[in-house]
Amino acid sequence: MPDPDSLRARIQETLSSLPELRTERLLRRKLRADDAEAIFAYASDPEVTTYVLWEAHRSLTDTRAFLDMVLQQYRDLAPPTWGVELLEAGELIGTCSFVALAPEHARGEIGYALGRKHWGRGYMAEAVRAVLAYGFGSMGLNRIEARCDPNNTGSWRVMEKVGMKFEGLLRQNIVLHGVARDARLYAILRE
Repeated sequence: MPDPDSLRARIQETLSSLPELRTERLLRRKLRADDAEAIFAYASDPEVTTYVLWEAHRSLTDTRAFLDMVLQQYRDLAPPTWGVELLEAGELIGTCSFVALAPEHARGEIGYALGRKHWGRGYMAEAVRAVLAYGFGSMGLNRIEARCDPNNTGSWRVMEKVGMKFEGLLRQNIVLHGVARDARLYAILRE
């Protein structure tokens, strides 16, 4: 296991030139200001936002504020957010992100969102596999976690499909739309 300082330096180096991640059907890429309408299309959908930790976007102003935050995170070398784009159509359909990094523990946490019309097609599992490979390979992480509301079966099924193991129920671990909620914790190890 690398020491925390060298792992921190490795992570910062990878974030300074965040790559595109390609798979058979998808491209994970940096978000751009011109993605606002595509993001608003799913981020304003109440079914998509039922179990996410952010409020549904009420207008393109909300979406532009989100994009401004993500673009600043790229500049600050903060945990990255990739846009998930269908290669064939060139259509942005969601995001897949590292929402937290703890280099001192060689650990990261991921999160994701996907437009409803693309649910059930295996896109998010494909996107997450690429992000996990990047986290273990380029970033040098040892453990990657994800959590979700117990009622969000689509999300925890993605975690199971990519090989993450259910580790337990975290009681009232998240506040979701003003209500303390339990969270299912999943993780996968480099080994």
